[in-house]
Amino acid sequence: MTTITTNTPETTAPATGTAAPAPAPGTRAERSVAGRESAEWTGARTEEAAGAIANARDRIDALDDRIIGLVQERMAVSAVIQEARITSGGRRVNLAREMEVLEHFRDALGKPGTALAMTLLELCRGRV
Repeated sequence: MTTITTNTPETTAPATGTAAPAPAPGTRAERSVAGRESAEWTGARTEEAAGAIANARDRIDALDDRIIGLVQERMAVSAVIQEARITSGGRRVNLAREMEVLEHFRDALGKPGTALAMTLLELCRGRV
C-alpha cells in the first residue's frame, strides 16, 4: 500500500488522493503531528535524537493511557468492595487493608511509591 505524505499537520493516508483529516487542535494527537520531532519539542540537538525522543514519548503516552484505564478499573472494583462492606454494616474504609497497599507500593517503588499509593487510595475511596 502506498502512502501520501504532506508537510501539513495532517496524517498519512492511503493513496486515495486525499489526506486523512488533521487531528483536533490541542489534542495529544495534534501535538504529536505538529512538530513532534522538532528540537523545541524534544530538546534534542540532532534529528536522530529528536526522532528517538518523539517515539519514546509516543510510547509513554500510550502507557499513560493504559495506566489511566487501570486506575479507572481499580476505582470501579473498589466501589464494589465499599458497597458490599457498607451494605453489610461495615465501614467504607478498611485502614488495615490500606496499610497493606501502602506497604506494597513502598516496597516495590520506594518512598515515591507511598505517595502514589496514597493518591490511588484517595481516588478509590469514592465520594463521601
